[in-house]
Amino acid sequence: MLQDDLKTQMRAYMDYLRENVVLEATLGTDARSNEIRDVLAEVASLSDKVSFSDQGTDARSPSFVIRRAGSREQVAFGGLPMGHEFTSFVLALLQVGGHPPKIDADQIEQIRALDGDFQFETYFSQSCQNCPDVVQALNAMSVLNPKIKHIAIDGTDFQAEVEERGIRTVPQVYLNGVPFSSGRMDVAQILAKLDESSVERAAAKLGDLAPFDVLVLGGGPAGASAAVYAARKGLRTGIVADRFGGQVMDTAGIENFISVKETEGPHLAAAFEAHVRQYDVEVIASQRANKLVPKQDEVGLHEVVLESGASLRSKTIILATGARWRQLGVPGEKEYMTKGVAYCPHCDGPFYKGRPVVVAGGGNSGVEAAIDLAGIVSHVTLLQRGAQLKADKVLQDKLHSLKNVTVLTNALTVEIQGNGKEVTGLTYRDVDGVSQEIKADGVFVQIGLLPNTEWLKGALDLSPYGEIVINDHCATSVPGVFAAGDATTVPYKQIVIATGEGAKASLSAFDYLIRLPV
Repeated sequence: MLQDDLKTQMRAYMDYLRENVVLEATLGTDARSNEIRDVLAEVASLSDKVSFSDQGTDARSPSFVIRRAGSREQVAFGGLPMGHEFTSFVLALLQVGGHPPKIDADQIEQIRALDGDFQFETYFSQSCQNCPDVVQALNAMSVLNPKIKHIAIDGTDFQAEVEERGIRTVPQVYLNGVPFSSGRMDVAQILAKLDESSVERAAAKLGDLAPFDVLVLGGGPAGASAAVYAARKGLRTGIVADRFGGQVMDTAGIENFISVKETEGPHLAAAFEAHVRQYDVEVIASQRANKLVPKQDEVGLHEVVLESGASLRSKTIILATGARWRQLGVPGEKEYMTKGVAYCPHCDGPFYKGRPVVVAGGGNSGVEAAIDLAGIVSHVTLLQRGAQLKADKVLQDKLHSLKNVTVLTNALTVEIQGNGKEVTGLTYRDVDGVSQEIKADGVFVQIGLLPNTEWLKGALDLSPYGEIVINDHCATSVPGVFAAGDATTVPYKQIVIATGEGAKASLSAFDYLIRLPV
């Protein structure tokens, strides 16, 4: 049942409903069905524009449809969308009820123009922070175009489907019964897969943009901070962001960002984006840089070529492209990615309930993952290639207190094994060089980060680890190009440090601009 404070919030949200909405459920007599019945009935009681019926006839049970009365607009859920997905439920309710989704006008037109039969199924877990983006994007699209149908399915409520389809990671999207995508996607990325010509149209539109004073590449903490500082200086500012938040979106609990006692990654990422959009910043979303062409003279313009083919020009550039999870690079890793090889224990951990898993990595992220998974799975084996764990002592103490965790040091992963459909185990080499095998249903890789800088090779100086070399003013080896955050040589990859470095890079860019010849 809903807590009183949540019911108060829900009543306030109901004021945005413009049309009558029906919550139509297909339920059984089991405990989960009764829970869903109670929650939906309680939600319906909060507004005279919402009614509840448990007379649905869907093939999935328990499930429910949010349907606009007398219309074809609808959104469906298999199970009950709580946890990170409760927001998806609220937004779906409002959008089916006539409240417009926050999607660009061009994208709305493109969604409505899609023609065909689009039956989407998205599998999620309530602990997944990546899932809501995909669920909410497809929900909104299904409201805007009745030819698009979407059901978001809680994998824990439909284990038989999960097993049949071999789903080991979320979000996992199927279109007309065929795998469509795995991992986070937004509206623009979904449209790009459904409508190939959208990429060319977006590139053509970007090509018409006037040169910037400051062009920021990256929407994480460093990039968002840099964009805000540049805009506040009155500079013509643009930001290219494949996704706002960067790695922050993959972070569960954040308790060390000063002035914010406790938050979750997606919430902080949303705050970064909202702050940027308060200013006159040209946000170029769902795009990635592919090439940097430095300017040829002091008064020229730098050029950034995007993967879409579009080119952007600017007097200064701030590189804040962040980093990504490092992969093991062993046989079987790519073959079984999403089929037992995972990188997000918060997202995918629930799919290994009662199963044995391996965590590769003995740093903070690896030990935290093992602790998290130990409460879900039958047994965790943590492999550390060195002689000692590198995690903080408080984390190691917690890890060693858990009875269903085994720690193996001097263990080098050499192969991930599978049966062609899913992971079955892992081979590692021990301190004596002898190969050992572990039977496991999942392998969670937590061995650090790689900077997103491959596309910059040859354009400016990089460290042996691929990091952008910067000085104490965030300046790179190319005049007028600055860098900040996890993609750089700055020590300590922390959110608070990245935001400070982004501000510093922006102030340095401003200082550079005011000294350019008129």
